[in-house]
Amino acid sequence: MNTAEHKRLNENSKKEVPLEKWGPYLSERQWGTVREDYSEDGDAWNYFPHDHARSRVYRWGEDGLAGISDIYQNLCFSIALWNGKDPILKERLFGLSNPQGVHGEDVKELYYYLDNIPTHYYMRYLYKYSQSQYPYDDLIKKNSGLSKQDPEYEILDTGIFNDNKYFDVYIEYAKNNSEDIFIKIEIINRGNESASLTVLPTLLFYNRWQYAGEKNKPSISFISNRAVKAQHKLLGDYFLYFQEANEVLFTENETNFEKLFNRENKTEFVKDAFHEAIINGKNDEKLKQKKDGTKCSPVYNFEIKAKDSTAIYLRLTNTETAEPFPKKFEQVFEKRKKEADEFYDAVIPSNISEDQKNIQRQAFAGLLWNKQFYHYDLDRWLNTSDGITPVTDQRKNGRNCDWRYLKNQDVMSMPDKWEYPWYAAWDAAFHSISLALIDPDFAKHQLVLLMREWYMNPQGQLPAYEWNFSDVNPPVHAFAALQVYRTEKNLYGKNDIEFLKKIFQKLIINFTWWINRKDANGNSIFEGGFLGLDNIGLFNRSMVLEGNILLEQADGTSWMGMYALGMMDIALEIAMYDKSFEDAGTKFYEHFVIIGEALNEMGLWNEEDKFFYDVLSLNKSDAFPLKVRSAIGLIPLFAVTVIEKEQRDKLTDFTKRMQWFQNYRKENHNYLPSQDKSNDDCILLSMVSKERLTAILERVLDESEFLSNGGIRALSKYYQENPYSLDFEGSHYSIHYDPADSTSNMFGGNSNWRGPVWMPLNFLFIHAIKIFGYFYEDEYKVECPKGSGIYLTLTEVATEITSRLLNIFEKNEQNERLVNGPYNWFYQRDENRDLVLFHEYFHGDNLRGLGASHQTGWTALVVNLFYNMKNQSMI
Repeated sequence: MNTAEHKRLNENSKKEVPLEKWGPYLSERQWGTVREDYSEDGDAWNYFPHDHARSRVYRWGEDGLAGISDIYQNLCFSIALWNGKDPILKERLFGLSNPQGVHGEDVKELYYYLDNIPTHYYMRYLYKYSQSQYPYDDLIKKNSGLSKQDPEYEILDTGIFNDNKYFDVYIEYAKNNSEDIFIKIEIINRGNESASLTVLPTLLFYNRWQYAGEKNKPSISFISNRAVKAQHKLLGDYFLYFQEANEVLFTENETNFEKLFNRENKTEFVKDAFHEAIINGKNDEKLKQKKDGTKCSPVYNFEIKAKDSTAIYLRLTNTETAEPFPKKFEQVFEKRKKEADEFYDAVIPSNISEDQKNIQRQAFAGLLWNKQFYHYDLDRWLNTSDGITPVTDQRKNGRNCDWRYLKNQDVMSMPDKWEYPWYAAWDAAFHSISLALIDPDFAKHQLVLLMREWYMNPQGQLPAYEWNFSDVNPPVHAFAALQVYRTEKNLYGKNDIEFLKKIFQKLIINFTWWINRKDANGNSIFEGGFLGLDNIGLFNRSMVLEGNILLEQADGTSWMGMYALGMMDIALEIAMYDKSFEDAGTKFYEHFVIIGEALNEMGLWNEEDKFFYDVLSLNKSDAFPLKVRSAIGLIPLFAVTVIEKEQRDKLTDFTKRMQWFQNYRKENHNYLPSQDKSNDDCILLSMVSKERLTAILERVLDESEFLSNGGIRALSKYYQENPYSLDFEGSHYSIHYDPADSTSNMFGGNSNWRGPVWMPLNFLFIHAIKIFGYFYEDEYKVECPKGSGIYLTLTEVATEITSRLLNIFEKNEQNERLVNGPYNWFYQRDENRDLVLFHEYFHGDNLRGLGASHQTGWTALVVNLFYNMKNQSMI
């Protein structure tokens, strides 16, 4: 591939960190995060609420609207807006905190990641800003009065967008070079009347000097009504040029202690000075006289006629110039847009519809916009104050105190920069699978980074996420590494064995941690974890049960079988080039067999129901199955692979050892996983036999159980009318089918695995079924859907489920998208028809998008589905 963007990516691949110096690395939300929480009780939402964000300095990063920053977030650019009616400037996205939302935290804004490319030479973002007063109080009050059975009260329910009285604010970035960024802010009045708008393009420095010392304090200084200069010891000098403004305001990025805490301010020029000056007229004259600071905004006051538009041009560059806006300035945007088109024309399959191309491109855009600089030094956070709350012993020994060595200061792929503005270990693995299609070097970097010594703990555990780094998530990283490797090999012709070697060594450490820490009985059945399936069980799967009771997990055991098989696959791939890895392949094959034996012969398979269940182990002997048909019982299918004849012929020691191990176990009547040969060309390894596969698929492909119009549900719909209940140790537990938001308080948020469709599990299921289909070919067919009389090969089943997943996003005959649910009236408008959101999960019946609205992290896996539809070999 020889596009301009691919050439830039090739240059970046030679760097130690394959990233551009400037990108969309600014968070959408810094308030309410664990990093900013210095309370004793760990109540992050209440310690740093949204109402403080405009007045209070952050300690560990910055946030903003449609913003960019350098790779260390020293200097940040974003926009602020005011419609003349709101009580505050719109500097950042608003949403409900976890305690406020009826189903947990939830952003209450309309914004869209329209375009982006890996080097960020071209980016486009859309924010919809109401001309009516933003309903902050209404959203909080209405949601507080709802029950768990009610849907969220959303921004489109408030009525402020009903009559088109809003602005479309497009923010467009086009790089002239890596450190010369052209910026265009276009505002369109969608209403039928003229309306006023104040726009403040904002440049500010991340306040590192609060702990690095005043001598390190940078500055932004006035040059003219068209330019300012930013000076920073490490970053160097930058200039922000802009069209002549009504005025240019300066202040300091310092906390307004007087307003928030009734304490004396360090300076009279504080973080929220622009709010006070523009909205309340406070300190206006003094502010206008100030000619330097650490936060600066040119101010533009517009009156925009009905259906009309206006634009602001800016330029952020490290080079001083007498002509910042040459005649060809607009052509740079056109050129970079054209290069972005050429890049995606080369990447996106050509034989899909225009609507599908649009979906895929916006999914990639969201994935790239969700990059964020993440700064968190645990030792410093535990042992120093934020200048507001003193250090206490309770804090020192509180949340994440066992992760003192963790020191993060990197650009990471985030799940959702508002709802989840922190990395999550298993989410990041899925992100890398999609990123590999467009930027394999960054995808590889992200996987390796998670396993570096400043992330992985000394025992080998990966940090889960900042709310509790010690939680355990599914160990999908071997699978992800292999997918990234194969994608780069198939699409770009590069087989990066060095990457596999590097990550294999770290994965061995992590695998050993799992074996040593999560198998209490020593029987290769794994227990006790969050495991990414949140509230899918009867009770909190992270809690330690009293006495000698263990929750032995079919999914935990299956994830580990999948892990062992993934490690074997990696070792064998490396061994094709380096024979010294051959015996490692044998070792992990034996691990896989032992884990498979535990899964199949120690009570997790229920022969009566023909399904895998979790089991309560009492006193390490008596076992009580929790007979709930959920995704837990599907995960055993994921541990499947094929060993090709070419590998067996070349890796003779592995083949000999595998055959000896098989013969030994057969002679001693020990369990062996399903091993079938296809014309002696390849061997299928699976923890699920063909007979059990058939039984499980009968459930999965039943529309009254798992199969929905939009993919596979996380819990059988059977429990809608037949809830499962259990009385245990004096407590009553129950579980029922919840197709939408959670009605359980188990985790306090909006995660819900009790019925919705989740993209990552569907992706893994499709991947597994494609492998089975590749092996069994046309000889094996199943009824799909159950009761239809239609029999499909497994390859055809994978295609059918893929097609159903795509139904969530594609326009139907009514020109509606199921993902939009009750809000299709809004997305029928001409300017909104092509806008697509990528939610965290989807209603199990009507496929409406739920949870985080911009989780283009793992929901970006939809882009991989398009490749799978058109290229069946990409498994």
